[in-house]
Parts: sequence; structure tokens; C-alpha cells
Amino acid sequence: MSHPAVWVFLVPNFLLIARSLTFATPLPDSSLSTIRFDQKINSQVSLDLPFVDENGTPVALASCFHRKPVILVLGYYECPMLCSMVLNGMVESLQEMKPSIGTDFDVLNVSIDPTETAKLAAAKKRTYLKRYGRSSASAGWHFLTGSEASITELTKEVGFNYVYDSDSKQYAHPSGLIVLTPQGKVSRYLFGIKFSATELNTALKEASANRTGSPIQQLVLLCFHYNPIHGKYGALIMMIVRSLAAATLVALAWLLVSMFRRERRTALSASSAASP
Repeated sequence: MSHPAVWVFLVPNFLLIARSLTFATPLPDSSLSTIRFDQKINSQVSLDLPFVDENGTPVALASCFHRKPVILVLGYYECPMLCSMVLNGMVESLQEMKPSIGTDFDVLNVSIDPTETAKLAAAKKRTYLKRYGRSSASAGWHFLTGSEASITELTKEVGFNYVYDSDSKQYAHPSGLIVLTPQGKVSRYLFGIKFSATELNTALKEASANRTGSPIQQLVLLCFHYNPIHGKYGALIMMIVRSLAAATLVALAWLLVSMFRRERRTALSASSAASP
């Protein structure tokens, strides 16, 4: 008895499990365990911290706050995967909202890589202004670069913990958004790469009224889930992949057993009916 559709689905999962056993972790578990948001609700960001904007002009963080709430996005402009996913997810949610960047709130992107330049920041800004598609956004969406000292202080104040992997030359960091009040206090965290437009809108309204949220359960994704150069997956991702693959195999095994039993009962019923 052959069921081609079942086997087409089953074989790749066996291959997935076999492959997963051969990949190593880019960073040790001790380092990976530190990559998270420490939710510092009501923490004050130092608005006098010096950075450089996308035009190459030295600015203080205070220049990015204009009596409106601010969405803070930490990452880096040459990130190969996660940072773009976070930005794409944010833009998709913002496009569903009536309030706009530059009119009702501002967005502040800050690179955690001190070697990145204003040229990279400007290119990223052009890309996402075009993607967002609202004319008001240009004045209210800032893309900054800065020194290691400024980056370290800002990330410490908002509880953004990350690690640099010298082997892959990439940063491992948590994914999500930080909503700040007009005065620069942490109001709320939104984790992941997809964001509910309703939840994000509510968070901005609360921040605008200088209200702060409460710590919520974290969802941590690593910026190098899969390293195409080394062919390695992070331990967290591999655990998830293996769990899903195992669950899939259990479900398929149950499906095959159920199909076999059903066909056997059908055959027995047909045989009984044909007997004199």
C-alpha cells in the first residue's frame, strides 16, 4: 500500500533531523543565555548621549525627541537577517495604523555596531521611507550611528543585551521594539518580529500620556539563526527545529497507523459482506 503524499512530507523531516545533528552552536550557551531584554520599565534614557545622524551631523539623543512618543529600534544596518525582519514587521504594523511617523510619534533606529557609518544609515533610511510610503515620516524617522561608549550606555539603560561573535563577525541580539515616552523613559517592550497594530498603537498612546507598562514574557530570537558561511544554527533555534520535527514525526506516525487501521477495517468489512 503506497501513499505518495505522506512520504513526500515525511522524508524531508527525516533529512531535517539528520542535518540538525551536524550543526554546531556559533557561541557557547553561557553567552547565548545573556542575549535578552532586561525590562527596565520607567528607566530614563540619557538624552545628552552623542550620536551621528544619517546626514553625518553630530547630534544628541534629545534632538530626536519632540514632545511625541518614540519607538526605539536597536540593531545594525548590515545585519544579514533579524534586523530587517524586525523593521519589516514594524512597518507592516505601522501601515495599518492611522497615526503616522513624524506627526504622531517618531522612530529612532540606533546601530549597535560602532564601525557603521552615516552612509549606511542614510541608505537604510531611504529604503524604509520608501517602504513606509508616508511623506511625514522623513523628519520623524532617525537613523543614528555612534561610538562604542554611547552605544553601550544606551543599550544598558534600556536593557538591550547583545554579544558580538568574532567568528561570524555578526551580533547576536534580542528582537523587538522599545516604546519611549516623550521625555525618554521606557514605557513598554514589544518582542518578536511581528507586531500587532492594535497593541503597538495602544503602547504609543500610553507612552504619549507618560504611562508605563509592566514586564511581559520575553521572546528572544538570535540575529544569526543560520550562518550561511559556517552552516551553523544557534542552540535555541536548533532546539525549536528538533522539537517541531519530532512532533511532526509523531503526528505522521499516528496518521499512518490510523490509515492502516481504517483500511484494514474496511477490508474486513468487505470480506464479511462477501461471505455467504
